[in-house]
Amino acid sequence: MAVNKNALIRYKTIDKCLQNQFKKWTLNDLIEAVSDALYEYEGKDVDVSKRTVQLDLQMMRSDKLGYNAPIVVYDRKFYKYEDADYSIINIPVTDKDIKVMNEAIQLLRQFKDFSLFKEMDGVLQRLEDSVNSSQKDKRAIIHLDKNEQLKGLEFIDTLYEAIQTKKVIEISYQSFKAREASVQKAHPQLLKEFNNRWFLLASQNGKFITFALDRMNEIVILENENYEDFKIDGDHYYKDVVGVTVSNSRAERIQFKIDNKNAPYVITKPFHASQRIIEKTNNGVIFNIFVQINFELERLILGFGDSIEVLKPLKLRNRMLKKLKTSVKNYEEIEN
Repeated sequence: MAVNKNALIRYKTIDKCLQNQFKKWTLNDLIEAVSDALYEYEGKDVDVSKRTVQLDLQMMRSDKLGYNAPIVVYDRKFYKYEDADYSIINIPVTDKDIKVMNEAIQLLRQFKDFSLFKEMDGVLQRLEDSVNSSQKDKRAIIHLDKNEQLKGLEFIDTLYEAIQTKKVIEISYQSFKAREASVQKAHPQLLKEFNNRWFLLASQNGKFITFALDRMNEIVILENENYEDFKIDGDHYYKDVVGVTVSNSRAERIQFKIDNKNAPYVITKPFHASQRIIEKTNNGVIFNIFVQINFELERLILGFGDSIEVLKPLKLRNRMLKKLKTSVKNYEEIEN
């Protein structure tokens, strides 16, 4: 059950009041305490009704949030905890709860350099301290692949905000082929991660272009420019490609054979969602995928070295053959 911040503040305030057994707490006293706490949090008067606090007391008594608070009424108007030592913050956490929370913390910890998570750092630290206080082994047992030297992550916040608020941007950008950076105006549409690199899909003059964040030098948000929103659905836009390079070409049926030793890896980790097994032979497994031919697909195929053979289409097979012949030449002449 989702609980908003104001509700949590009310529960915590009521809990703090009822822990004080030296004061007799009426419903009006609790309403006043909750109102003061919300004023301190919001910085403005918050109208807390009698009905709201009554529902809060009912919620705390119930098992919906796991509190089961022993709240009782005595002398027909005063509230207290029947167990003087009870507090909602002292609810026992099971070993299973600790394990799940710790795994979640360690998972989030691996995004520590991702700027969108920086504001969570203090929250994670406090949560980690609480969870790990009952654990001796604090090492992470889930490890995500990441590039610690990756450039461009500092631009994610700006780009995210620009997309969310529909703002045009100017990018100082230098591709690997360019001798110097150029300033380009773009309408940011979508952030995309692939193979430990981040990319921005943007539009220029109605056409889509992909920028690598690690090739950006500076981003400026243009406040007074009309923004073009193409409402890009990432799942649909990248449906027919491996990676991030989307061309105007149609998707094609790519057929390839993987030797028996490596076929299980390709079966369990497909090249693409469209992958299907066509035939199992004595010396390998033949697969089909339906994608556009692009740079990332070629790199993926080359990465399998001598364990893969492209069968169709012929133009891709010939292109791979040409690249492999060039690769062989690079190893032919080595001076000792």
